[in-house]
Amino acid sequence: MTAPRIAPGGPAEVGRFAWLLARVSGRIAGTTPPNLFLTMARHRRLFRGWLRFAARLMPGGTLPRRETELVILRVAHVRGCRYEFDHHVRLGRRAGVTAGDVRRVEAGPAEAGWSPRERALLTATDVLLARRDLDDGTWSALREHLDEKAAIEFLLLAGHYDMLAAFLTTLRVRPDGPRR
Repeated sequence: MTAPRIAPGGPAEVGRFAWLLARVSGRIAGTTPPNLFLTMARHRRLFRGWLRFAARLMPGGTLPRRETELVILRVAHVRGCRYEFDHHVRLGRRAGVTAGDVRRVEAGPAEAGWSPRERALLTATDVLLARRDLDDGTWSALREHLDEKAAIEFLLLAGHYDMLAAFLTTLRVRPDGPRR
């Protein structure tokens, strides 16, 4: 694995708030303090704004947590972002995402076993990642299951985790280790 392009910061680089938040988050997740937080928090002001926005999508979004995790896992898989994928496999377990679901996420939305709503979400995720847009058929299938506000939230969720995958991959952010 290559070295991080921007190393995670310590307390002096990221500030007390981010340092404490990272330590608590790692404890909750059962990992070391998240390298994502300790890297992004090197830009303290941006980190705080991002954190507020991200928390509105997950865990504070209105889409069911299981569906949110399926979308995030699909984005992470398609973008090849191990950090994001591994982290959300752990979080997804708490939201009811099984090992079988994870295998099906990797196989894609055409895989047997998805509910019609899950298939619509995962198909829309794939199309959005490939085209940066949804064709009318994919949009119609998605709207059969999501009202206007949920559709907006879905688009922001998929787009946000796509951006986050680019951040993590480009900066070579290393996966978090297990908590000792």
